[in-house]
Amino acid sequence: MLGLLIGYEVEQHFVEQDMDLMSGKLRLVGHLLERLQTPADLDALPTQLDDSLVGHHGLTILVLGADNQRRFATTDAEFPVGLLDRARIKNPPVSQTWKYPFPDGPIPMRGIAALLPVGIQGMQPLLVAVAVDITHHQVFMASFKRTLWLFVSVAAVLAGILGWAVVRRGLAPLHAIGEAAAAVTASRLDYRLAVDAVPVELVDLVATMNDMLARLEASFQRLKDFSADLAHELRTPVTNLMTQTQVALVKARTTDEYREILASNAEEFDRLARMIGDMLFLAQADNGLIVPNREPVDLAAEVSALFEFFDALAADKALHLSLTGSGTILGDKLMLRRAVANLLANAIRHTPAHGSIKIDIKKTAVGVALSIENSGDTIAPEQLLRLFDRFYRVDQSRHNISDGAGLGLAITRSIIQAHGGEIHAESGSNGTCFELRMTSSL
Repeated sequence: MLGLLIGYEVEQHFVEQDMDLMSGKLRLVGHLLERLQTPADLDALPTQLDDSLVGHHGLTILVLGADNQRRFATTDAEFPVGLLDRARIKNPPVSQTWKYPFPDGPIPMRGIAALLPVGIQGMQPLLVAVAVDITHHQVFMASFKRTLWLFVSVAAVLAGILGWAVVRRGLAPLHAIGEAAAAVTASRLDYRLAVDAVPVELVDLVATMNDMLARLEASFQRLKDFSADLAHELRTPVTNLMTQTQVALVKARTTDEYREILASNAEEFDRLARMIGDMLFLAQADNGLIVPNREPVDLAAEVSALFEFFDALAADKALHLSLTGSGTILGDKLMLRRAVANLLANAIRHTPAHGSIKIDIKKTAVGVALSIENSGDTIAPEQLLRLFDRFYRVDQSRHNISDGAGLGLAITRSIIQAHGGEIHAESGSNGTCFELRMTSSL
């Protein structure tokens, strides 16, 4: 496009030069015609025109009368008929180009024509045509265009080669990142890209990829731990069932003995069913499939109902249960009751005899906070970080049917998160406190 623009502008420059030359000669001829006073002056016009054309090589002039009689003509003054048509002559004149077949070969010409008034009284305007040989212009333009397009072609090739080299060099860090990412596998998730080895423009990209690899590594590790814990948790009840069944088959048993074995197996099956149900619930929570119903939930009323439900367990250990405050939120009543029940059951299980469990409900600037504090043993900080992990137990030695499968706190966190809230735990010399913060309040 730049080559076409330059070629067009240079050619237009030559056209303007030719028009200036021919317009000047038209003005000169017009000035001479206006000075004519008598027919004798008209007869002397050719001499004056010959004198005015001295030194103008390649310039041709033709003067025609009203009857197309030649009043003056330079040597080889040949013009196309269309240019000499009086009806088509415009003011200001428009140039026209043509090739005239001279003996030495066709010569390109550019000319204009105009009707110019005469100073002689009653005489009609004369048709004056001026043309100039544009051979040297066309020769120059042909040479100029060859040089121009050669330069443009070479420049395009060089630009392509240099552009390819620059882009290849500029994309080299991306290729390195791609090769490094391709080498990452499930067994090499600890690999990280070197941030200081890439250009500053790619630092954010590399940092983002490293963060992604860290998240993947953490997710794979959690999945690995979960699979191992799941296998371990399922193995115990299945082993118990197999052992009891095999022992029962060794010899004939009485009806009461069979009933006792079936009752024991029923407990194991119940444990398996609860574990499978809890795992399905957590799987749905991980995939955002838990959509709680939105209804007003009076937290104080729900806690009071749970106190009545766990009254027998608390009485066995002489625990003191207390509730202070109140608050209402929008949420799923059954799910919230399950979450609080898990925390309350956990507190009763780990609070020593004659201890106390305090539940406090208070309104916050953004919602409602519910805290459950028990006077049990202190939990170490490193254990608090894993408290909500699946199958995790603070005291691994206390692993029996009554302790559950270690999914209660994980389920509680999923329920609270599904309601747009959060849960965290603190433990100190005064005991352990779980706090639920929810934003959908009334």
